[in-house]
Amino acid sequence: MSARILVVDDVPANVKLLEARLSAEYFDVMTASNGTEALAICHRAECDIILLDVMMPDIDGFEVCRRLKSDPATHHIPVVMVTALDSPSDRNRGLEAGADDFLTKPVSDVVLIARVRSLTRLKMMTDELRMRAITSLEIGMQAPERSAVADTGKGGRILLVDDRPSSYEPLATILAAEHTIDVEPNPTEALFHAAEGNYDLLIVSLDLNNFDGLRLCSQARSLERTRHVPILAIADPENSTRLLRGLEIGVNDYLLRPIDKTELLARARTQIRRRRYTDHLRDNVQNSIEMAITDALTGLHNRRYMESHLATLAEQASTRGKPLALMILDIDFFKSINDNYGHDAGDDVLREFAVRVRKSIRGIDLACRYGGEEFVIVMPETDLHVAGMVAERLRRSIAGEPFAIHKGAKRIEVTISIGLTTLEQKGEAVADVLKRADTALYRAKHDGRNRVVSQAA
Repeated sequence: MSARILVVDDVPANVKLLEARLSAEYFDVMTASNGTEALAICHRAECDIILLDVMMPDIDGFEVCRRLKSDPATHHIPVVMVTALDSPSDRNRGLEAGADDFLTKPVSDVVLIARVRSLTRLKMMTDELRMRAITSLEIGMQAPERSAVADTGKGGRILLVDDRPSSYEPLATILAAEHTIDVEPNPTEALFHAAEGNYDLLIVSLDLNNFDGLRLCSQARSLERTRHVPILAIADPENSTRLLRGLEIGVNDYLLRPIDKTELLARARTQIRRRRYTDHLRDNVQNSIEMAITDALTGLHNRRYMESHLATLAEQASTRGKPLALMILDIDFFKSINDNYGHDAGDDVLREFAVRVRKSIRGIDLACRYGGEEFVIVMPETDLHVAGMVAERLRRSIAGEPFAIHKGAKRIEVTISIGLTTLEQKGEAVADVLKRADTALYRAKHDGRNRVVSQAA
């Protein structure tokens, strides 16, 4: 797993040592000798992870980390402080500044590489989400970076899995000061509890009685509903080797007993902030996908989606030897609605029309706004006779009840004309089916509107 690691230290010997360790694991290593240089490299987006010394001549590591984490352009870059400072207050100061971890020199090669690999996986996942979410900015959606920077990481929902009251009771008391805490003392129920609870963080003890805490962590990573929930593992010092194994299988962070109150709260906030940020990214990606294929006014699929999906449905129908019905619907005299009542009234009609369409078709049917007041409905595994019954039911639904406009202040009569056909011939071009339905629609309008006209293949 290759990644670009930035080593920041003003002591050349320390830089060379870390560079050698990381290069041996096939990481690409960059170096900086002071905080100013490090900030410049990060702003140019040239690194994936930062290994940051604290004691530096121009800007100390705490301030460098604080600046990185408070800048929307760089806050997502993982920062590991690697320093000779070893007091709890220094560690907590680094975590409060936003550091993802705080390693004390001399650092074990195994610990260092395990931590870097874990953060590399996290960074690559975040980068992929950020890249896919770029299009959301182009269609006017709000980028989550600024809210992520302002997020305190408090007010999260945490599930604590620990079967020893002497362990979980003080932890729950500490965490309850900033979060909502649920304790699950039964490890066999924990995965179900986690999947149902919509948690921001799982805290798992690796010293459970008669149960492997690492297996629980692994199961949480394999289950769809808990795959993206961060995991903070807690273990006794003699189990540090198992913690490193945990990082390999997807544990995000860990703590060794005895637990420092401030450090526990700081690490929980860090994981919850990251969870919220990646959730925002995923929401933006999903919303941008939906907006790309959905008509904003009616909520139906748009023409772009219809044209690509119709080809797939037609191919499936031909392969399986099943019929495929297609109808084109047109709202009669729609221009006069806009002219007489205004375009807002026309929008009211289109929205209500879409609601009635959805009520009249099946879940497997495809309803799209084709353009203006024209719509297309595609019905898999439906012959011309059944499709004609559906079309007539839809026509009656539209004509049978007036449409409310101007927020219900007025109601107007609306009718539709429908042209209907089916794909019956194997391998027939989709364009030919659309043309045949359009011809049937023309006949419906020519014959007086408010009617269904079918045209066989």
